[in-house]
Amino acid sequence: MTVKMKKMNMSPSRNILMPAARRLTLVLCCLLPLTAVYAEKADSQKETNIEAELSNVDGKSNITTLTGEVVMTRGTLIVKGDRAVITQTPDQHRNVVLFSNPGKQTSFRQKRDGGDDLWVEGVADWIEYDDKSEVAKFISKARVRYLDGKKVTQEQEGEFLSYDSINDVFVATNATTGARVPGAGRVKLTLQPRPVKPAN
Repeated sequence: MTVKMKKMNMSPSRNILMPAARRLTLVLCCLLPLTAVYAEKADSQKETNIEAELSNVDGKSNITTLTGEVVMTRGTLIVKGDRAVITQTPDQHRNVVLFSNPGKQTSFRQKRDGGDDLWVEGVADWIEYDDKSEVAKFISKARVRYLDGKKVTQEQEGEFLSYDSINDVFVATNATTGARVPGAGRVKLTLQPRPVKPAN
């Protein structure tokens, strides 16, 4: 992984940890392999690049903290936030958590296989990405859309959305922990009608 820094800023670091227990809301857990939404396979073989205004690397804990217009790219994958924490695992893989400032959201976009202009994109208060499993977790006020060009073909909303691009599995719950909490709220799935084929 390459980390690029635009400019050094010695301002004190902010507390990036968000409350772990937030609005527990869920009634529905959806596994949605409804369309072929595999991420672009070539992305797995690409290097990960992260740009920010400030990078603080702790070699003892293997934790890197970045602040200031953070942009992570890996092939067609682009994730943007205001702050990021990268934890390196013993097997040299990385878990990246990107946070947004109050009033803003972290964003995700990645090309899908199966067509020239197929994409998955999402927003949430924070996004977790594991570069080994290639699972993206969208946490708090999350919304994910599948697009064919600019046309939205499918959309999910919930407090926790998980997109497994390798296994083509999508999970939606309305608790930020990812657990199902009966009676505490609902997730939403919107499916667009299939185009009508002209009669011969």
